[in-house]
Amino acid sequence: MTLPKTSISALAIAIFVAAAPIELHSQAAQEDQVILVADSVFLRGDNLLTAVGNIEAIYGETTLTASKIIYDGQTDKVTIEGPIEITDASGTQIFAEFAELDADLQNGLIQSARLVLDEQLRIEADQLQRIEGKESRLLNATATSCKTCEDGQPPLWQIRARRVTHDQEAQQLLFDDAQFRLMDIPVMYLPRLRLPDPTVERMSGFLIPGIRSRSRIGLGVKIPYFIALSDHRDLTLTPFIAQNSTTLEWRYRQAFKHGKLSFNGAVSKDSFSGFGTRAFVFGEGEFDLRNDYQLSFNLQQVSDSAYLADYNYSSLDRLISDVTISRVNRQENTRLSITNFDTVRTGEDINVIPSWVISARKQKRFSPQRLGGEAFWELEAHSHYRASDVNTDVNADKVVDGRDVSRVNAEIAWRKDWLTQQGLVIGTELRGNLDAVSTRQDATISDTNYVEFTPAASVNLRYPMISRAAADATYIFEPIAQLGWSGGTLRAGTTDQIANDESTRVEFDEGNLLSLSRFPSDDRRERGLVGAWGFNWSRFADDWNMHLTLGQVVRTETHSDFSSSSGLDGKVSDFLVATKFENASGIEITARALVDGIKGLSKAEARGGWYNDRLGLNASYIWLDADDDEDRLSDLSELNFDGSYRIGRHWTGLANWQYDIASDATAQAGLGIEYRNECIRSKFEVSRRFTSSTTVQPATDYSFTVEILGFTTRTSDKSYARTCEHSAG
Repeated sequence: MTLPKTSISALAIAIFVAAAPIELHSQAAQEDQVILVADSVFLRGDNLLTAVGNIEAIYGETTLTASKIIYDGQTDKVTIEGPIEITDASGTQIFAEFAELDADLQNGLIQSARLVLDEQLRIEADQLQRIEGKESRLLNATATSCKTCEDGQPPLWQIRARRVTHDQEAQQLLFDDAQFRLMDIPVMYLPRLRLPDPTVERMSGFLIPGIRSRSRIGLGVKIPYFIALSDHRDLTLTPFIAQNSTTLEWRYRQAFKHGKLSFNGAVSKDSFSGFGTRAFVFGEGEFDLRNDYQLSFNLQQVSDSAYLADYNYSSLDRLISDVTISRVNRQENTRLSITNFDTVRTGEDINVIPSWVISARKQKRFSPQRLGGEAFWELEAHSHYRASDVNTDVNADKVVDGRDVSRVNAEIAWRKDWLTQQGLVIGTELRGNLDAVSTRQDATISDTNYVEFTPAASVNLRYPMISRAAADATYIFEPIAQLGWSGGTLRAGTTDQIANDESTRVEFDEGNLLSLSRFPSDDRRERGLVGAWGFNWSRFADDWNMHLTLGQVVRTETHSDFSSSSGLDGKVSDFLVATKFENASGIEITARALVDGIKGLSKAEARGGWYNDRLGLNASYIWLDADDDEDRLSDLSELNFDGSYRIGRHWTGLANWQYDIASDATAQAGLGIEYRNECIRSKFEVSRRFTSSTTVQPATDYSFTVEILGFTTRTSDKSYARTCEHSAG
């Protein structure tokens, strides 16, 4: 039934305030309608209102259920008999057997109470006292997020306290005379303990500590401390105290109205490296500017080449720092960047690699009204600088030590497709490139300033054929062919007037099978007459999908800038084979290979994964022929594996493995085990790096972490939660 708000407003408002996380006043609350549903409601005299049986009181988004409610208007007291359940809009729940509340909306006393926060943390107490509508004080309380059953077994962990205060405005839990217990055994006593409640997003305080051991560093402990500087800035400091090292790790994050940035790093002193203070800093950020432009930056710096590997912070061997301004949309791609490269590779001299690169590029796409199709123009300016002043190849790496190069490239292109009545797709492309290059500090090049115009044209044919089969499968078979021509002069051997600094690694794949130039940068152009042929085959269905591409390139002249392992160095290229497969059970595989009809496999890579409720598996394989042009003196063959398997309800096994097949040796391997339930997550991992160099030694890493769930860590995955029937996981 719906009662007039004048008759029960004080009653329902008092009920509401007992659970609500915000302060309300009765005068404001009386403006809203209160609904009371019960088996029977009757009034005795003018002051005593009683509701009995299956009571449900609704005020806004707060509901209360009880077996009996009595409101005494003379004493302004509300008495509620249980079982009582109060639920508010934030998800906070109160369960109790008896409650007595004042009608002034600020104070109340609830007996045998259980407070449940965000469906995670449960606090049971003899009494729950509401004070000023802002706090809940629980006396003789026990807090845990573990599943508790009626078999008498204690929870895995619990906090017992003489008093627990839940400050709803500050979103904090304050424990007085607190004991932290494991399996009901006291392991820690704290006179006063402050913790965030599960609804808090950010609050300063200690995070979960971790134990870690590494061969050279020794056994140590990490104790992170989170500092919420404001609602948009925070700093995390993590002291790492180990047997042979003292380290302070840090992370700073800040959000702005139109951007964000983050930095992380570490500072160390150790007894094994021979260095003094060691440090690294990584940072990144992005900001929205006017007219849809975006500013971004990356920072990567380290004090010495072995620091990242010694402490297992990163596997990077090249560090990149840059500042970029860009604008990207459907019709335009504009980019201006300044990039600095640093190296931590063993034996590599930073002075003889291009350490500074400045690049500006603008690309624009438009549709000519008279010609139709799509037109495109591009203008690029690029310059890279080496610190060395030597104009010859002193270190015998086939690169002039101090060579600096600047270039300007302009391109205009037009393409259009026609579809015949028979389903044949005819595509045409016209292109012109103007390249101007200036080379400095290179005694091997006679003409340091070079300008050339390169016209190009191509025609490609596609004939897609579609069929449908059983199981609602769709098959597509598409033969493809291209005939192309690029003008200009074909440079070869030592007569090259443009040094090859940017196109030393050429990838031949399904994305550039029908391209006029397959070099990754504009410092190189393909020349002469060239043809390409192949086909695409695809299957689409609910059970499994697959795509296959086969192709080959033929040309009238060879190009010396294609390396032997690129698959494009001769007049007839290697066969390109690329495939992708996925099915409904979660298996995904992609593979690509270059196959020489005589020599066999020259390059291959494959990646695969299998993902379901129990298994998460990633694997990759790569094969590269030895190629002196790509600084690879021996064959490279490597297998990588990374996976997890959920052994049972609570246990998950972890593994990773990196195996050098060419050397028949393991490069890196690791194993781990994780236990997780509704209230705790622990992980133990051990990993070993077997590779070594003059600066980096083999190392074994052990780590152990334990997380207490229920305060700030969300545990939305209920599949890990224990049940009372099978509580021992």
